[in-house]
Amino acid sequence: MPKVLFPFFLFVVLLAHNRVSAQYSIRGVVEDKAGQPYVGAHVKLVPGSYSTTTNDQGEFELSNLKSGEYLLSISYLGTKGYVEKIGINTDDVHVDIVLKDDILALRTVVVTGTFEPRSKLSSSTAISTLEADGLNHRVLGGTANLLQAIPGTFTDASAGEVFTKVYTRGISASAEDDMGWYYVSLQEDGLPVSLVQHSYYGPDIFHRADIYTDRVEAIRGGSAAITALNAPGGIYNFISKGPSDVFGGEIRIQGGLQGDNNPMSKIDGRFGGPMGNHWFFNIGGHYRKDEGARNTDFTFSKGGQLRFNLMKKHEKGFIKFYGKLLDDFTNRYTGVAAKNWDDPVAAYGQDFNTTALLMPAFSADVPDGRRLSEGATDRFDPSQGVHAQDKAFGVEFLQDLGMDWSVRFNLKYSHKSANWQTAISNAFVSLDDPLAYFISGAQFPVGQVVFNDAVSGEELARLDNSGILSGESFAYIGTGTLPYDAIMGTASWLKQNKSDEWMNKMTIRKLTDNHDITFGLGLGFSDTSLFTQGSFGYVTYEPNPRMLQVTLENPGQPVIALSDSNGLSNYGGLFFDNARADVAQVAFFANDRWKLSDRIHIDIGLRYESMGHKGSKDQAVPFEREGGYDGNPITDYDNGILMPSGERDSFDFKYDYLSYSTALNYAVNDHTSIFGRFSSGNKAPELNYYFNNFSGVPINQKGQVQEINQLEMGFKGQTNQFSVMATAFWSQLRNIGIADFQFDPDDGSVFYAPVQFNDSRTVGIEWESAYTPLSYLAFTFNGSLQNAKATQWTVYDASDSVDRSDDVILDYSGNTLAFNPKIMFNLGVAYNKDKWNGYYRWQFMGEREGNVANAFQLPAYSIFNTGVGFQINNNLSAHLEVNNLFNSGGLANFFGPNNFGASANSATADYIQANPDASFIVVPVLPRGTYLSLDYKF
Repeated sequence: MPKVLFPFFLFVVLLAHNRVSAQYSIRGVVEDKAGQPYVGAHVKLVPGSYSTTTNDQGEFELSNLKSGEYLLSISYLGTKGYVEKIGINTDDVHVDIVLKDDILALRTVVVTGTFEPRSKLSSSTAISTLEADGLNHRVLGGTANLLQAIPGTFTDASAGEVFTKVYTRGISASAEDDMGWYYVSLQEDGLPVSLVQHSYYGPDIFHRADIYTDRVEAIRGGSAAITALNAPGGIYNFISKGPSDVFGGEIRIQGGLQGDNNPMSKIDGRFGGPMGNHWFFNIGGHYRKDEGARNTDFTFSKGGQLRFNLMKKHEKGFIKFYGKLLDDFTNRYTGVAAKNWDDPVAAYGQDFNTTALLMPAFSADVPDGRRLSEGATDRFDPSQGVHAQDKAFGVEFLQDLGMDWSVRFNLKYSHKSANWQTAISNAFVSLDDPLAYFISGAQFPVGQVVFNDAVSGEELARLDNSGILSGESFAYIGTGTLPYDAIMGTASWLKQNKSDEWMNKMTIRKLTDNHDITFGLGLGFSDTSLFTQGSFGYVTYEPNPRMLQVTLENPGQPVIALSDSNGLSNYGGLFFDNARADVAQVAFFANDRWKLSDRIHIDIGLRYESMGHKGSKDQAVPFEREGGYDGNPITDYDNGILMPSGERDSFDFKYDYLSYSTALNYAVNDHTSIFGRFSSGNKAPELNYYFNNFSGVPINQKGQVQEINQLEMGFKGQTNQFSVMATAFWSQLRNIGIADFQFDPDDGSVFYAPVQFNDSRTVGIEWESAYTPLSYLAFTFNGSLQNAKATQWTVYDASDSVDRSDDVILDYSGNTLAFNPKIMFNLGVAYNKDKWNGYYRWQFMGEREGNVANAFQLPAYSIFNTGVGFQINNNLSAHLEVNNLFNSGGLANFFGPNNFGASANSATADYIQANPDASFIVVPVLPRGTYLSLDYKF
């Protein structure tokens, strides 16, 4: 444990001990206006943080209370909640409570993006919540898919559960593909899931939603600049189930078919209750097996997690111990080939709904470039995808110190590992292209080349490529051919990441008549490492790819192996990264909620943050031995292995910055409020800045801190049947560092172009509304209108060469920012009466620019989701749900021309005009999925 954390841990132990001497109780019944009980309503009492949930008859009891004044609050999904001051003198208290409808939960108390618990209506932030019942209809699609319901939030879950993108209000420029959560904080119970991000290592790898989650609170922009570690774009906080005074739980069994009738199954469970002497526990988790929404020859996802918390409540607060054990395998989809720039359609026999175009399953041992002298190898099996493991444990306490002072402390340790074994890229490589042969690492792979099925050994094609260096086409020898006269430009992507992390947040709060003052400390320490190695894979270019064993068989000469028996070639020669880093984050913050009058409050907050990055990365050189790694002159697939040279490029930089946010909230009446907020935040570079941008050269300069300024004005209101939240916003990003992944076909090297620093701004409005004409019928409508501009933007064009003499810088200033729709919305209707419930939702995603050149547009698309449920008895219910009901083939992402090493920015207007019939890579939305679930509550 870092020494700086020891006094805080000691503080926890000293304050946890507290004697309980209360002797009164509050009992009550919670019902709707028709007299039906609310089962599972949340009941809280402060001071003292007493809480429970109502039973099957809507009854609750809070016992062991001292005499005095308390604030009783009751909340339930879809109601306006209830708050009442309760005085206890000499007798127990009984209350009968009727909750009114409130679909947007404006009366719900939230804890995310604020320094103290506050109702959504009185909060001067744009905050949305997803409660447990709403989550149940969304968790199958993963974290990003679930958050699609949050207005102002752009999500891309087309790759699956990981490799997702989530951002808000055009704060997006660095949040692309392998860094999709760059500006926002994904949290569990108020602390980040992960402290660091870099390529193929983001928080979504270590997060899975299940019924252990009680609700999600989402902040867009605004106060995130002063309440989150290095995440000024927003906070998405998954809050776990809390304590209950009665034993109870839930078991959910789910099964379904996706895409081309690929099966999936999942079981969730949760159980909790009192243990005596004011101790409470909750334990839950899930296990799943999923063959995937697209066609592969392996199980796409499998695994699960177990989470728990153990809480001791006392009259002055609580202490809670919690943990998570995640052990999960999943993969990600890379894209599908398309043609027709104006109206894309699937190409080369592929299908937007079913094609995965991933390497098939096989198992190979590839020499580990770090330990060649030891003969070490790494197992590579693309069916494994990413193996994510997370062991996290923490302690949290809240303590009333008296005299209106209180302290809250949350400390978590986690050990994470993410072992990637998958394919990167799936581009079309013509057999006329010398790259198809020379990328093997062989010195002169020219002549008769034979392609055999790596599994069956059957010869699929034999050809003569003798004329390719002079511009002539290859010629088949015999009747065998390869699909589309091509191979797939793909590489085995072996990436091993590990992190040990400590994180802490401590706040001290003081209440006075007109001020609610909070100040505190946030800490984060991460010891992380990565190793990446890439080999080329010979694979057929067809919807269901096959591995190819490739040989050079020139008459009268020895047979030369261009690949191993599995189809892998150029062992460890495409890329090599071996790096490590220590990250230290320290933040001091303070906030005052100043009461000017009963209806006017001002928020003023400051945050000073200091971040240190210290680490190094190995310089790489080719391994040199006659005959390659195995010393065999007829196996050319192991001649180009990269290894450490013995030299390291080190970095040691510190970033210090001050962020602030100020807001005003005016309560027009008890049902309506308006607010305004201005925030100035900062985003320090992530580790990919060092790991990706310096290849064989000293890391001699620190990265730029991005500056994020945001202005927002909002309205929140409700009547008996209608609720609405609307926020107009302006956001500006400066110093955005962009570096494209590029490929040099002449020497087969993969590299990142030099970083360009750019600016953008976005203006727009987001809204969230609900209308309940009848107690059992609700209509919801949320969405965003926005205009995102690249105000100052350049792209470095390396002209497909490491040689810088032919490089140019392209200026796209004034263009529309890529991947930001002008409009996106969700329109839905929900029904819940007697034993039946159901919903129907329309998700619309507007047209988006596919790159900053604005040369290609991703068309608008719609997705419709629906479901119906039936309450079989008091404990058992059944639900049938269909995602993407009409099997939309909407396009969520664009990777550029269908060339190995190309990027979205490669598709300029000049390129498209010169190549009107060229194919390109898109990522479609996931196809239809039909799911049946049985839910048993006890």
